[in-house]
Amino acid sequence: MAKSRKLRRLAIVLGDQLDTKSPLFDGFDKDKDLLWMAEVAGESTHVWTAKPRIALFLAAMRHFRDALRERGFRIQYASLEDEINQGSLAAQLAYDLAALKPESVCVVQPGEYRVLEALRQCVSKNGYVLEVLPDRHFLCTPEAFAAHAEGRKQLRMEFFYREMRRRHGVLMEDDKPAGGKWNYDAANRESFGKAGPGKIRQAPPFKPDAITAGVIKLVNERFADHPGSLDHFGWPVTRKHALKAMDSFIKERLPDFGRYQDAMWQDEPFLYHALISSSLNLKLLNPREVMAAVEQAWRDGHAPLEAVEGFIRQILGWREYVRGIYWHTMPGYLERNALDAKQPLPEFYWTGETEFNCLSQAIGQTLEHGYAHHIQRLMVTGLYALLLGVRPQEVHAWYLAVYVDAVEWVELPNTLGMSQYGDGGLMASKPYAATGKYIDRMSNYCASCPRDPGKATGDDACPFTTLYWDFLLCHEKSLRQNQRMSLQLRNLSRLDARRRRDIRQQANAIREKPGGDSSRLRKQTELALS
Repeated sequence: MAKSRKLRRLAIVLGDQLDTKSPLFDGFDKDKDLLWMAEVAGESTHVWTAKPRIALFLAAMRHFRDALRERGFRIQYASLEDEINQGSLAAQLAYDLAALKPESVCVVQPGEYRVLEALRQCVSKNGYVLEVLPDRHFLCTPEAFAAHAEGRKQLRMEFFYREMRRRHGVLMEDDKPAGGKWNYDAANRESFGKAGPGKIRQAPPFKPDAITAGVIKLVNERFADHPGSLDHFGWPVTRKHALKAMDSFIKERLPDFGRYQDAMWQDEPFLYHALISSSLNLKLLNPREVMAAVEQAWRDGHAPLEAVEGFIRQILGWREYVRGIYWHTMPGYLERNALDAKQPLPEFYWTGETEFNCLSQAIGQTLEHGYAHHIQRLMVTGLYALLLGVRPQEVHAWYLAVYVDAVEWVELPNTLGMSQYGDGGLMASKPYAATGKYIDRMSNYCASCPRDPGKATGDDACPFTTLYWDFLLCHEKSLRQNQRMSLQLRNLSRLDARRRRDIRQQANAIREKPGGDSSRLRKQTELALS
């Protein structure tokens, strides 16, 4: 416990707010004010969080704490090992408020509605009003997004993205988009072909220092029954390392990022991707500096415009857009289930033990590294859950648990909305439904799989293909209202009654497989929603 003295302000620093330029530091008086940070088991158990994600947050928090102390900041820090650790953010804060008795309490807007409400209730019960400061890390405030959304019948990221480009002068030439086009997505959908990705210069993993090694030991002991592995943990946990990761991407992989951002390859988890999303979401990197560096690479002739625009769209477009959707629709968004999906998440999502190679690859690397790139998430693990009809809240809980870059503001709309179509089209204009042929086209996974992506029935049928046609059959009536589904439904109309019956029977057999129930996840999901 910090030395007893009159405190003007207790400033809460959450684990995904490791930003020295945060509004918390505006007018901060090192003699009168105190920073508050807490490691609590509840943040690793409200969903069954994987070890890489736990370790990343704890290691980054401890490095941030020590860096601030070196600069003379006073910090009230609760470690997991502390005997008086109260187990949850709210309980720990209440315990410390009673002892410290500050005049006021403030926090930068959290990345989860659940955390914000827990802190507000705790502070209120202890006789304070929580001051919530805007998060300057982002380029669009919730209020600005609400103004964008007002009066629109439909929200679409593309229009929001163009507004953001204009407003912030990113990739613009006078008042026109660089190169004359807003979107180069059509040039960014290549597969590797039979030759494969070739030699890729990956960012070297960051060797754990003493602090990170201590965290790895702690997580392996304290959360031994949690999924995932720390054998290859090498994520950036400091701003210095995050900047090195960004520089490595721009120099080595950005030029080919655009062409191959949707491609997948056997036993290649990282490919040409940036691997900085966790650093951005922990606030070790600022999106403005990342976009400026990437744009400069194009202006210097180092990277093509297609790659640079595709990458910037992910940050200035999708990243800001999903945050806007999150705060514009919560808390009700979490309960949406437009397709009335009810299946439990298969147990193999926690083990990677499945005969289907694409799922084994994507889930295996997820458990090993806490990472999969966006197409592996959307068109492998997410696609299978969508077609199977898994309850979107269970899919959400899994994604939040297993990925090192997962914070609910970004994970929930991408999972429940874009991947699972649980919001009925708010995030995505149509369900991202496809057969196994998509995976075959964008990867070499199917070459090592006993199933045929072109077959929907039979012993060697691909479950993605079976479930794709079954998905269309199940939702045919509602999907007819969506013009973007017209081609897929025309193809469906060509199936005769016998073919439809065979597909339904095979799909039902897939859903009835024993061992598909993840009861622990359902319990964790129920706790998270309660």
